[in-house]
Amino acid sequence: MEEPVTLDVRGLHCPLPVLKANKALRGMKPGGELVVLATDPAAVKDFHAFAGETGHELLAWGEEEGHLRFVLRRKAEG
Repeated sequence: MEEPVTLDVRGLHCPLPVLKANKALRGMKPGGELVVLATDPAAVKDFHAFAGETGHELLAWGEEEGHLRFVLRRKAEG
């Protein structure tokens, strides 16, 4: 299994964290994991909505060391 890809979008504001995550996920294989580091409080709502709308899975999220951390799994093709 491949190592998760980390995307650091700290300091960026809505909608850039989700847009950059979407671009990163499109370049990954199905089932690949993306770890997103963000600071925008709106990202919590944004990533929940993004997962629901796109079919990518939000595996985990939380706060750590002054930033937000989201773990997403790329959806299967189809």
